[in-house]
Amino acid sequence: MSGSGLSVSDVVDVTVSLSPLPLAQRNFGTVMIIGPTEGVINTGERFRQYSTLTQVQADFGTTNPEAEAAALFFAQTPQPSLCYIGRWAQSATHGWIFGAALSKTNQSMSTWNVIASGSFTISIDGTPHTVTGLNFASAVNMNGVAAIIQAGLPAGALCVWDAPYSRFKVRGIVTGTSGAVSYATTAGSGTDISTLSGLSQASGASAPVAGIAAEAPVDAVSALAAASNSWYAAAFAPVNSSDITDSQHEAVATVIEAENPSRIYGITTQEAAVADPTQTGDLGSVLQSLELQHTLMQYSSSSAYAVFSLLGRFATVDFTAQNSVITGKFKQEPGVVAETLSETQAQALTNKNVNVYVNYANGVAGFTPIVQQGVMCGGFFIDERQGLDWLQNNTQTRLFNILFTAATKIPMTDPGMHILMTGVEAAMIDGLNNGLIAPGVWNSSSVFGQLKPQQFLDRGYYVWAPSVSTQSEDQRAARIAPTIQAAVKLAGAVHFANCIINVNR
Repeated sequence: MSGSGLSVSDVVDVTVSLSPLPLAQRNFGTVMIIGPTEGVINTGERFRQYSTLTQVQADFGTTNPEAEAAALFFAQTPQPSLCYIGRWAQSATHGWIFGAALSKTNQSMSTWNVIASGSFTISIDGTPHTVTGLNFASAVNMNGVAAIIQAGLPAGALCVWDAPYSRFKVRGIVTGTSGAVSYATTAGSGTDISTLSGLSQASGASAPVAGIAAEAPVDAVSALAAASNSWYAAAFAPVNSSDITDSQHEAVATVIEAENPSRIYGITTQEAAVADPTQTGDLGSVLQSLELQHTLMQYSSSSAYAVFSLLGRFATVDFTAQNSVITGKFKQEPGVVAETLSETQAQALTNKNVNVYVNYANGVAGFTPIVQQGVMCGGFFIDERQGLDWLQNNTQTRLFNILFTAATKIPMTDPGMHILMTGVEAAMIDGLNNGLIAPGVWNSSSVFGQLKPQQFLDRGYYVWAPSVSTQSEDQRAARIAPTIQAAVKLAGAVHFANCIINVNR
């Protein structure tokens, strides 16, 4: 007899079921540096991630605004782990095409030097151009190859070798919506270099990016928000602080205030009026009057990018670690020159909720510079704003993951509600562990469940949900759980201290 025998599954059937991956929490240490430099990040790509200043400088050099802002951001101790740099089309942009990364062979001069009559066709700003007769015999490096290609393009067009990414980039001539550069294609004569250069579609070149009209700062922020939910904080790195008007900052701040998921916006102001108590039309006064809780401002007479140092310090907070939350006051800003202010100027900044890195006289030791007061424009402390945004996301993520990863449905019963409440409590315990939440007296008039005014919360929080028996039929039919409520006592932070010394002789 022949055959493979009976299957063991007839006797013992084993099935492996892989649990779905839970939703990851947001990173509240991610900062977006928004800059105007063209030719590095185009408006199609919109942003890149960097983990070191060296990486930023490889793309932007050392003097472009993005690099100067990143230098302050990464100078903090401990050092932030990453930042994003986003593109702001402050001026109308050109059309671009970014070629594919070339192999080592295609970067070898022995590959290029033998080409005496290279050719390709490319469209620049809507006009096709056939480039022929490119002789690479004298090229000694890829920059030289780029220069020879550029010489064959129409005047005003640009070809550059992007060494960090091992690729060519071609830019058109005109700016605005008429700007466009196509993929390179075969010319039909000579030695085709459209694929060798990585500029053809077949070789893997990035999709051509058309030029756009100059965009307002708020449009750049909206585009970056639409491009990614990964970043939490953002600030502009303009060439000059005056490149963005007060009304433009206000427009961005208003949009950020309404963002979901939550984000914060940082502004550096060099406007002396913010330190003048008699002035009420300055940006600090305006944003304070709007009671914006997701925008923070720093005054610096010397640095147009000072706020990136403050954002960099908050970017180091690890909410999963024990006692890890910080306050903005007393922090250092390496690379930023501290202000020496009069008491009147310092108080004016405090009254307008404008932060400043300022010198404190320290006897014979000279000056001790610190950040004060560490607040948002609407009066919230920065650490509380960041912490509560984290707590909201942590709670939301934990509840979602309970529903998403449950092997069976969560029943609409009191035991089912208990399962959801354990997720909320887990988020509160995280806040207790990292120092955002602490035991204390509930001084609010808000009461629910067994919570009463002046009640001491020995865990720093209280979580409650009504019985499902109180639920309306329409809510039950829609499978909407009864609302879970939580009371949270923030740990706060000491910013001022008093001491009375009584002396007896």
